[in-house]
Amino acid sequence: MSGALALALALGGSFALSWLLTGRVLAYLRRKAILDHPNDRSSHSIPTPRGGGWGVMLTLLPAWAVIAATADDPLRALPILVGAVALMAVSWMDDRRGLGPAPRFLAQIAAVVAGLSALPAGALPGDGLVFQGLLPFWADRLVAAVGWLWFVNLFNFMDGIDGLAGGEAASIGAGLALVAALAGLDPALALYGLAAAGAALGFLMWNWHPAKLFMGDVGSVPLGFTLGWLLLALAASGLWVAALLIPAYFLADATFTLLRRLVEGKKVWQAHREHFYQKATQRGRSHAQVVRLVLMLNAALLLLAAASLALGWVVLPAGAAAVVLLLALLARPVRAAA
Repeated sequence: MSGALALALALGGSFALSWLLTGRVLAYLRRKAILDHPNDRSSHSIPTPRGGGWGVMLTLLPAWAVIAATADDPLRALPILVGAVALMAVSWMDDRRGLGPAPRFLAQIAAVVAGLSALPAGALPGDGLVFQGLLPFWADRLVAAVGWLWFVNLFNFMDGIDGLAGGEAASIGAGLALVAALAGLDPALALYGLAAAGAALGFLMWNWHPAKLFMGDVGSVPLGFTLGWLLLALAASGLWVAALLIPAYFLADATFTLLRRLVEGKKVWQAHREHFYQKATQRGRSHAQVVRLVLMLNAALLLLAAASLALGWVVLPAGAAAVVLLLALLARPVRAAA
């Protein structure tokens, strides 16, 4: 099979299967009345089925298993697949009955620790290290684990309005596939990215505003875990600038919001409506308007990530400026029409 055909199948096949499975999941959730009821922290006003992430992950994991089976090192992705399945199980219990933070966090730690074995570990100085030799191996893996845990949780935090998490997952998957292909990295990396993008786009057909269903933790937590692995693998391949730029909006919104809540003495583990994207909907923008702005930023970040292959870190200030401009725009009230 040619490389172009494999890429097309990874994207198109995942899209079609995710669209189909999410529709079936929606019917099941409605039949079982598994609904997310509005509360004072919600961004929706009517009970909506929650658990659509089943459609995404039941597409993504089999697709990744097929890709892994044809890769040069078919067992490398095994800890990621097993970790994602475990996180799906724990997250579904949380969606249905509600779990305390301790069991959820312990499951995430176990998945990340196991997943670290799936990162490259080259023999040359800097080869296979996320921070390219700036830290000793043990410190490199420790900091990578903390960053990975944060990414898993921030992806869950940012799944708060229609279309946002699905749109971001599609952007990250597509961006990573493009950079990996341009850089001549392991072809499996681009295939993983496109499969993630296709699965997210299939879900997005049902989740675009007004959403027919929500992803739920069963989707957002394992999706953050799998995408986090791809980004760390990209950084460990030497492309750390691209690995920072591709998810820069989610990183910035979640991190700035966490730091602000810490300074204000608030309980950072509690659900809230203080992210920039949430404030934008409270100040007059629709869910679709906010997501379109984020997707426009993501397209610019993707181009900068591709440019970083030739220009290196000098593109980072442009990416940072673009993210700050969007955050400032989201923080501004929308003027009412005269």
